[in-house]
Amino acid sequence: MVYATFNMTENVILKPRNDEYSALLRRVAETRDRAAFAALFDHFAPRVKSFMMRKGSNAEQAEDLVQEAMIAVWTKAAMFSSERGSVSTWIFTIARNLRIDRLRREKSQLYTDLEDFDAPDLRTDAEESLGRSQEDNHVADALAQIPEEQRQLLILSYVEDVPQSEIAKRLNIPLGTVKSRMRLGYSRLRKILESMT
Repeated sequence: MVYATFNMTENVILKPRNDEYSALLRRVAETRDRAAFAALFDHFAPRVKSFMMRKGSNAEQAEDLVQEAMIAVWTKAAMFSSERGSVSTWIFTIARNLRIDRLRREKSQLYTDLEDFDAPDLRTDAEESLGRSQEDNHVADALAQIPEEQRQLLILSYVEDVPQSEIAKRLNIPLGTVKSRMRLGYSRLRKILESMT
């Protein structure tokens, strides 16, 4: 597994594989390159499945969500913008949104009275989807405005669900530094998002 590393002398976070994943995604978007997609699938599918299971999905649900997420990656590859974040952030955001959609559907099905059943109002789903898409865009824009060292920690913690102690090990920095940078990053992110509304 390749992790981002922190270069203490230059105070820069290096991402050795992100350019490679961006290039693969670009090939999928431009030429529907199946080999490029297979490489993305092989790398991200197990990680997305693990993420889903940590969030409470059983193995079968997690597998279904992985399939849906990777189909979305195939069909929406042209929508990816490296200026808004990394490939992993984009893929995990897709997966997270699919999981939220599924939980909402399952929750609403629990309360459906079959005698009074009406077809769902697709406009409401479209409005929710649009609202969520706009919210994701706001968050991506806000993340792009905070320092990279803070952005990476927030993504690892909130998107990829990596514990702070594990982040400290991966980046080879003290746990206290992780916590303080996350607090600063979250505070900046909140202020930026508040100014957007």
